[in-house]
Amino acid sequence: MTKIDFGWFLPTMGDSEIIGPPTREPSLDYLEEVVTTAEDAGFTFALVPVGAACQDAWLSAAAVAGRTKRLKFLVAMRPGFVAPTVAAKMSNTLDQLTKGRVLINIVTGGYPAELAADGDFLDHDERYERTREFMQVVRRAWTEEKRWDHEGKYYKVEGAKLFPRPYQQPCPPFYFGGASEAGKRVGAEETDVYLLWAETQEMVRERIEDMRKRASALGKTLRFGMRLHVVVRETEEEAWAAADDLISQIPERMESAMDKVHARTDSEGERRQQQMRSKDGENLVIAPNLWTGIGKARVGVGTALVGSGENVAKRLQEYADIGLDTFILSGYPHLEEAERFGKYVMPHFAGKHTEAVSSA
Repeated sequence: MTKIDFGWFLPTMGDSEIIGPPTREPSLDYLEEVVTTAEDAGFTFALVPVGAACQDAWLSAAAVAGRTKRLKFLVAMRPGFVAPTVAAKMSNTLDQLTKGRVLINIVTGGYPAELAADGDFLDHDERYERTREFMQVVRRAWTEEKRWDHEGKYYKVEGAKLFPRPYQQPCPPFYFGGASEAGKRVGAEETDVYLLWAETQEMVRERIEDMRKRASALGKTLRFGMRLHVVVRETEEEAWAAADDLISQIPERMESAMDKVHARTDSEGERRQQQMRSKDGENLVIAPNLWTGIGKARVGVGTALVGSGENVAKRLQEYADIGLDTFILSGYPHLEEAERFGKYVMPHFAGKHTEAVSSA
């Protein structure tokens, strides 16, 4: 039986009861409520997001980690914005202070305008080349015990020797996603857990088979994870009514703004998300319990599993049977949806889910 690792989402951009502008501020007290509820619900880690509308991921993770006991934090390293040796020192510091509760999410970025606002102007494929070298240098910084040098295309290091060392041995795991050819190359070569945004089971099966072949050719074995939303209720009828409510008040200007944002991305993953939605935006159910409504007003993953706890658990198990062992979930609002998932879905996985691996 596949062991399944469940992660939740920390809403550092604010939270809301429906899709639209935030109605709950991302205060430390509220974020603590979300993570302690997720911890109590049975989640083993929380994704801390990055983006122009989010609080800083590392500072947020550090603040809430001190208010939890078991939950791990999947925190982003962003190649191009911090030196890899500095990023390794940051992760090791938090890893030591939390006694091994740090997971690393490598985020290359897929929105040129947002990247430019932070001073990054590399084109798509170059960003992934830099990401590969960044991951290599970070891993050396984690694992090398003697002083070492590195000279590559994007980074040069002389006489590096990192303190503190990682708490996790030999080092924390890398989580990484990239749907383009450049992204898949980096994923096969460097990551421990390859992440996908929610897609149909057939699309997921094809990608996993492809990535397994790529990794096998390099003598590697990958784990696979999926990022998706959930709308879970006791019954199917209640769940679909809740899904309809979520998108019932999206301002027209917000949809128009999202269309403009989507048009400016060079992310293959984003393109695939949009491709799954019908052109007229009406046919939002693309497979059993798989709904694309959230993508009407959200960048990134816009797909959700909607249904009763029993049916959502069935769909998740079907994905697990394909080869996924990690699910990074979110729902609106994140406090109540974490509690509902714990109540209606987690019992179906009793004894089947486990803590995130410390290394691959």
